[in-house]
Amino acid sequence: MGAFEFVALDKSGKESKGLLEGDTPKHVRQLLRERQLLPISVTEVARRESRRQASFSFRRGLSATDLALLTRQLATLSQAGLPLEEALLAVSEQNENPRAKSILLGVRSRVMEGHSFADGLADFPQAFPELYRATVAAGEQSGHLDAVLERLADFTETRQILQQQVRNALIYPIALVVTAVGIISFMLAYVVPKVVYIFENYNQQLPLLTRIMIGASDFIRDYWAALIVGIVATVIGMRQLLKKEGPKRKYHHLLLRLPVVSKLTRGINTARFTQTLSILASSGVPILESLRIASQVVVNVPMREAVEEAALRIREGAMISRSLAASRLFPPMTTHLISSGEASGRLEEMLARAATNQEREVNALIATLLGIMQPLLVIVMAGVVLLIVLAILLPIFELNTLIR
Repeated sequence: MGAFEFVALDKSGKESKGLLEGDTPKHVRQLLRERQLLPISVTEVARRESRRQASFSFRRGLSATDLALLTRQLATLSQAGLPLEEALLAVSEQNENPRAKSILLGVRSRVMEGHSFADGLADFPQAFPELYRATVAAGEQSGHLDAVLERLADFTETRQILQQQVRNALIYPIALVVTAVGIISFMLAYVVPKVVYIFENYNQQLPLLTRIMIGASDFIRDYWAALIVGIVATVIGMRQLLKKEGPKRKYHHLLLRLPVVSKLTRGINTARFTQTLSILASSGVPILESLRIASQVVVNVPMREAVEEAALRIREGAMISRSLAASRLFPPMTTHLISSGEASGRLEEMLARAATNQEREVNALIATLLGIMQPLLVIVMAGVVLLIVLAILLPIFELNTLIR
């Protein structure tokens, strides 16, 4: 039995949309007719998601909040002893997001057809990342799916909380920058020309700062559309360029050399890697497979390549800590904790501790940078406004000279 999304008309001609479970599209159409509905379209959820993932879409998966919520609900119901198909149905009925509801019903239909939970998740790769699917597969194989779902729930909630904290912390700086750019652009485009125009009739040379401001004002008024197009084209061009492996690698190498950015880049990628490796290893996924999957969450190309090279050394019998330390890209504290875990037989625990340590450092560094950025933006905005005011006041100060 599968999940199908339908569009139908009632007796009054009003359109109705929803989800139904059935064996085939024909069966679903029959169910709709029994409800006095005229079926217009019936589409299997899994097939619709496949088409959506193959085409361009701004909605290509579940948000971190939705994923964390449904994982916690599934973990709670599984630990309560509810069968998996019933747990999926209950979570889908509880979820108010239509997209999440349809995906959950699609997974449930696969489970009811006899497929494993991991295979059902694999039909929706944009909603459930490889880490998620591999962890679930390991939980099913070991017979401890409820414990693995609990661990996954903790993991997804931690990731969601971190993303939310960073997003909330950036709201004020972004709002300040947008406000500053808007005010400064308005002053240059409208205020400066009207105030300074009176002094141009004296046929005397205006102060240098005033002339610069007039030039900037004229440029913004005459070429504002071209300026916006140029900025958008530059951003798109840079994004397309960074999709190519060569420029992307050079850019990521540069990030690893910049003083503060380097520490932030290493910290974020190391935290992702160790946390992912910890949850995979503790769920029973083989270490080489865990390293392969964990390397995919490392965004920085040189660091990801270092993990892949380390996996080759580990395959030959080398220690994980020494293999990672050879690249000198991972923080020494992390490699020392991994080494301690290998020696004591508590690798999963030490990986989790390394991830927690890195997340704590990253959070502290982000908080410090944001604390510096906010007053710095205010100072920069005040400085630009001061220059504009001086450009207006300087001709007034030299008014007597200009009249002569």
